[in-house]
Amino acid sequence: MSPAHDDSAAVHPRALLLENIHVGAEELLREAGWDVVRLAHALDEEAIATYADSVELLGIRSQSQLSADVLGRFPRLVAVGAFCIGTNQIDLVDATTRGIAVFNAPFSNTRSVVELAIAEIIALTRRLTDKNAAMHAGIWDKSAIGSHEVRGRRLGIVGYGNIGTQLSVVAESLGMAVAFYDSADRLALGNARRCDSLEELLESVDVVSLHVDGRPDNRNFFGAAEFARMQRGSLFLNLSRGFVVDHDALRASIESGHLAGAAIDVFPTEPSGKGEPFVSGLRGASNVILTPHVGGSTEEAQVDIGQFVARKLIDYVKTGTTALSVNFPHVELAQRAGSHAFVHVHRNTPGVLATINGIFADSAINIEGQALGTKGDLGYVITDIASDYDEATLERLAKLDATIRIRRL
Repeated sequence: MSPAHDDSAAVHPRALLLENIHVGAEELLREAGWDVVRLAHALDEEAIATYADSVELLGIRSQSQLSADVLGRFPRLVAVGAFCIGTNQIDLVDATTRGIAVFNAPFSNTRSVVELAIAEIIALTRRLTDKNAAMHAGIWDKSAIGSHEVRGRRLGIVGYGNIGTQLSVVAESLGMAVAFYDSADRLALGNARRCDSLEELLESVDVVSLHVDGRPDNRNFFGAAEFARMQRGSLFLNLSRGFVVDHDALRASIESGHLAGAAIDVFPTEPSGKGEPFVSGLRGASNVILTPHVGGSTEEAQVDIGQFVARKLIDYVKTGTTALSVNFPHVELAQRAGSHAFVHVHRNTPGVLATINGIFADSAINIEGQALGTKGDLGYVITDIASDYDEATLERLAKLDATIRIRRL
């Protein structure tokens, strides 16, 4: 069998789900015909290699690191499901060059993150952290000093994507005035005000909430200079990526009294699992809420994420549909009963589609339907044929110089 030619009947397909992905994903994959191994934790490179030979689908969350070396250990891997929003833990370039589709859940936990942000804004504005600590220490302090309503306060959202826009709507419904900054051209919702620069936003709001993505350029995006531009007595939230914020600078801003409080859900270095010590320079800081990367960790969100990503993986394997793939072009093709369909993943060079169709024509195979999409250096085509075919035809397709992978559906 050619390395570029998959034959799913050769080995019973297996799906490996890591990091305690919701059981609903396992149930859907089993119903669709996969043997499923579901583990509660991430695996290192050596441990994951024990499963690699038979794994067709791999599901992870944020702790698993899928480097080129790890991906290279999976000869049968067809697709990866990131059961979360971010995909920076996956070497997307290497996955693409191997013909491995990657899917994530860009919308499923949006509401959960927004609700946590709103809860933290209210808690910090009312200084509930300090009130709670005092009560646990036996101190009754009914003073209103430093405690405020959120109504009428100004929220600045940095990153106006799926989460930022929904936070904007909910915050405005609570009576907050919303401003936002995004490097992309985004449509303002409701009465939200676009800022032309990050500096403009920081200087004009009472609360700053970060919702930026995990691209490498965002490392150390927010540090001492940005905290200094914020108004005295402001609040700061980061529920996006840990490495975008300088936590030493944040601690200094809190201790100096320049910032009144902060809420942090993500950290530059996080424990790999429950029971491992959590180390952070923000521990013990006044009016600072620290949560263990639980922005999207509600039961509702985990159910939605598990089902959403599992269905994307199933649809991709069975029908070739790449809708919402992170690294593949969007291609769909309705298949007819009794037909044969093939997926051809290839390097996007001129003439590939004509060559593919020429090979089918040489074998007297009539094409009933076809859909092609390209994304950068990658080409992806689904072909539906009416007649039977022989293995020699598939081998010719597999041996094309541009071929990355050919797969029968």
